[in-house]
Amino acid sequence: MEFVIISGLSGAGKSNASKTLEDIGFYCVDNMPVDLIPQFAQLCLATKGRYEKVALVTDVRGGLTFDGLFLALEKLDAMKCVYTILFFEATTEVLIKRFKETRRMHPLMRDGSTLLQAVERERKLLEPVRHRAAYIFDTSTFSAAKMRGELIRLFAANAREHSMAVEVCSFGFKHGLPMDADLVFDVRFLPNPYYIAELKNKTGLDQDVRDFVFSYQQTKDYVEKLEDLLAFSLPLHLEEGKTNLSVAVGCTGGRHRSVAIAKELGDFITKLGFATAVSHRDLGRR
Repeated sequence: MEFVIISGLSGAGKSNASKTLEDIGFYCVDNMPVDLIPQFAQLCLATKGRYEKVALVTDVRGGLTFDGLFLALEKLDAMKCVYTILFFEATTEVLIKRFKETRRMHPLMRDGSTLLQAVERERKLLEPVRHRAAYIFDTSTFSAAKMRGELIRLFAANAREHSMAVEVCSFGFKHGLPMDADLVFDVRFLPNPYYIAELKNKTGLDQDVRDFVFSYQQTKDYVEKLEDLLAFSLPLHLEEGKTNLSVAVGCTGGRHRSVAIAKELGDFITKLGFATAVSHRDLGRR
């Protein structure tokens, strides 16, 4: 079982980290009482694989000392339950700015402390936890996307590509661009089967239309260059923390060339290991 404990300063990004781990298959629990952590771990182990990846968030909301957390960790060690502690922090200036922007109250301000006092007090309280952490993330200059990419790199392992879904969509320019497209490729320069009488009423899903489109060297060269571009850029989108990427391929009407090319690219992206869906927006239009 993969057991991750997320801790750190309020406003430093623990919630976003939990959401990222949840997206890549972790069962996440926020603000679990530390006394329940060993029992929860036992329950997960007893399910024999149902909860193979678990992440817990614990911080000052659970109490002003972390003796209970360290006792829970000792019990996990005795159970031979391997765990990883992630610690999130940021500069005092950045944390104060984030609290001001969100208008949230710091959990240590309830006794009348100022925001500055609360942040500095929390930093001192969490210092023992920070020393136990396997990974420390300073999110002062980290974008949410960069942090997501780093967590995916650390914990997605061989399923890394599956953390980003890629949709390949064919469309016709005369019907307008897809609103959600991230990458748009225009194939209107390729030879058009529409002007071949026996192919006009068929689509790019028909083998003879596909054969016509790919009978031209310019089509083969263009698709090869597109595949090189995608093989290079998709992993970079993943590193940046992208969860969904929409690739749109357009011809004039969206029934012949774009359909054939989109299917080809979808098959290629699937072979790269990404979860891929192919759709044809304007296939039924005339």
